[in-house]
Amino acid sequence: MDSYIDWHAARAALEWQLEMGVAETISETPINRFEQVAPPPKAGVAPGVSAPTMPVQAAPKVDPVAEAEAAARAATDLSGLQAAMAAYPHCELQKGARNLVFCDGVPGARVMIVGEAPGRDEDRIGKPFVGRAGQLLDKMLAAIDLGRDRDGEQAVYITNVLPWRPPQNRDPKPDEMAMMLPFLKRHIALAKPEVLVVMGNISCQALLGKRGITRLRGKWDEVDGLPVIPMFHPAYLLRNPSAKCEAWADLLDLNERLTKKD
Repeated sequence: MDSYIDWHAARAALEWQLEMGVAETISETPINRFEQVAPPPKAGVAPGVSAPTMPVQAAPKVDPVAEAEAAARAATDLSGLQAAMAAYPHCELQKGARNLVFCDGVPGARVMIVGEAPGRDEDRIGKPFVGRAGQLLDKMLAAIDLGRDRDGEQAVYITNVLPWRPPQNRDPKPDEMAMMLPFLKRHIALAKPEVLVVMGNISCQALLGKRGITRLRGKWDEVDGLPVIPMFHPAYLLRNPSAKCEAWADLLDLNERLTKKD
């Protein structure tokens, strides 16, 4: 009879605890519930045995210059080359530029001018040499009866080493120049000029592998079988007007080369 009473008493006590919100029993030893519970072993792996690790294959290494060479080589005309440059994904300059500055003037002209990189005005308009330096260039060319808006023997064709403006007009980095050089060389091959004019240190470094424009200017060189004359960049002449005398001498030398009869 006592055990019957104890059973009812125990049940009443349990019901009272449930009403009070006690839903779990407490063990004799404390449990740290903040400790991370080990995950159950994966299927097919016995407890205590480490699962075999699969070798991770490294992603294939990308060679930006090799990809640029392949893309440039595949271009069969100037419009195709421009499209290939626009689709080229490895030059970070493209992300911060408004426009791809490809060319101006007349394709197939006897004279091809290679500048350095677009500035603010060039980036905004999408053509090379359209700011103050471009206006001076037009005057320089007109002095020897050449121009980007002329036809036939008086026409010129203009491009840059880089098609996108570097931030704050900084100098191009070596890797940026290396990536875009295959496109520049293909550009020259497709434009087929008779003479190249490289303006400024960056252009000389890209095409001639040399720097020091004050030493290089006015001295004929060669790139891929084409005669090349380095000249001061018009932006340099704006900062250093005294150098215009030397620039005029280089223009006369260019004019003599173009008008010389065989």
